[in-house]
Amino acid sequence: MAEIGKGVNAGKLASNVQKRITRAQEKMMQKLGKADETKDTAFEEEVTNFNKQMLEGTKLQRDLKTYLAAVKTMHECSKRLQDCLADMYEPDWFGKEEMDALAEDTDVLWTDFHQKLVDSAVINMDNYMAQFPDIKARIAKRERKLVDFDSARHHFASIQKSKKKDEAKIAKPLALMEKAAPGWAQGIITAHQIAQTNLTRNQAEEDLGRAQKVFEEINYDLQEELPALWNSRIGLYVTTFQSVAGLEEKFHRDMGKLNLNLVDIMTKLEEQRQAKKPAKTTGKSEAAPNHNLTMAESESDTTTEAPKTDAAATTLSNAATTVTNGSSDAELPSGVLYKVKALHDYAATDSDELDLKSGDIVLVLPFDNPDEQDDGWLLGVKESNWLQNKDLTAKGVFPENFTQRL
Repeated sequence: MAEIGKGVNAGKLASNVQKRITRAQEKMMQKLGKADETKDTAFEEEVTNFNKQMLEGTKLQRDLKTYLAAVKTMHECSKRLQDCLADMYEPDWFGKEEMDALAEDTDVLWTDFHQKLVDSAVINMDNYMAQFPDIKARIAKRERKLVDFDSARHHFASIQKSKKKDEAKIAKPLALMEKAAPGWAQGIITAHQIAQTNLTRNQAEEDLGRAQKVFEEINYDLQEELPALWNSRIGLYVTTFQSVAGLEEKFHRDMGKLNLNLVDIMTKLEEQRQAKKPAKTTGKSEAAPNHNLTMAESESDTTTEAPKTDAAATTLSNAATTVTNGSSDAELPSGVLYKVKALHDYAATDSDELDLKSGDIVLVLPFDNPDEQDDGWLLGVKESNWLQNKDLTAKGVFPENFTQRL
C-alpha cells in the first residue's frame, strides 16, 4: 500500500511539473506574439482596485495598532504619574481620599478606553483584512487557469489543422504503399489513421472543455466578490473612524471632569497651606493714616473729624460698589441668581460651554431643568455680553471651581 501511495504522489508531482512546463511554454509563446492571449480589461481593473484596497487596508491596520500601542503607553505614563502623586500626598493634606479615588478612576478610564478601541476598531479591522489572502490566492489561481485554458484552446486548434492535413494525405496514399499493400490492407491502415486522429481530437476537445469550465467557475466567483469587496471599504472606514472619534470624545470629556476635580483639590490644598501660615504683624495701627490730610487738619479736633471721615469712606465705598462689576446684587437683571468672578482661564471644550478669562464677571442663571445640571457646573452669561446686548440667551455652562462668588 505504501508503494501505491508513493506512486500516486509521484504521478501527481509529475502532472504538476508538466502543467508548469506547459504554462511556461504558453506564456513564452504569448510574449513572442506567436499565440493570442485572452484579455479581460474589466477584470484587470478590478484586480488593480483589489491591490490598492489591500495596500490601503494594510497601512490602516498598521497605523491603528500603532495608535493602540501609543494609548497603552500613555496609560502607563499616566498611571505612574498618578502613583507618584499619591505616594507624595501626605495623609493630613486636604482631599487625601479624593486623590486616591481620582487615581483609581483615571486608571479605570484609560483601561476602558483601550479595551473599547480594541473591540470596536482593531478587531473589525483584523476581520476585514483576513479575507484578502484567500482572494489574492484565488486571483493567482485564476491567472494559472486562464493560461491552461489558452493552452488547451491553442492545442485544440492545432489538432484541427493537422486533421485536415492528415485527411489530405489519406486521400492520396503513397505510391509505394499502393503497390506493396493489398487493397484490404490499405483500408485498415486508413481506418486506423482516422481513428487515431479522431481520438487525439476528442482528447484535446475534452481537455479544452475541462479547462474552460474550471476557469469560468473561478472567474465568475471573483467577478461577483471583487466589486462587493471594493464597495465594502467605505463602510469599514466610516465604522472605524466613527468608533475611534466617539470613543476619543467620551474619553476626553470624562478625563476633563477628572482633571477639573484634580484642579479643585490642588486649589483647596493651596488654601489650606495659606491658612496655616502665621499672620504677619507690622506694628502699625489697623487704620491707615490719610496722607492727603495736611498737618493742620491732623491737629484738628479728632472727635469732630472722625464722623466726617467715616461718612466719606461710606460714600466712597457705596460709589465703588455701584461702579465695580459684580460687587453688588442690587442691579441684577431679572432671572439672575448671583454673580461670580473667574479666577482662572477656561477654554470651552463643547459648544454649550463658556470661554472664560481670569477676571471675567458671569451672571449665574438657573437651569431650565435642574436634572440637567452636573455637579460642579454652573449656567450663566458673561456680564459684558449682558451690558452690551441686554440678552441672556447667549448662555453656557462653566466649572464652578474656576470662579468665586461675589
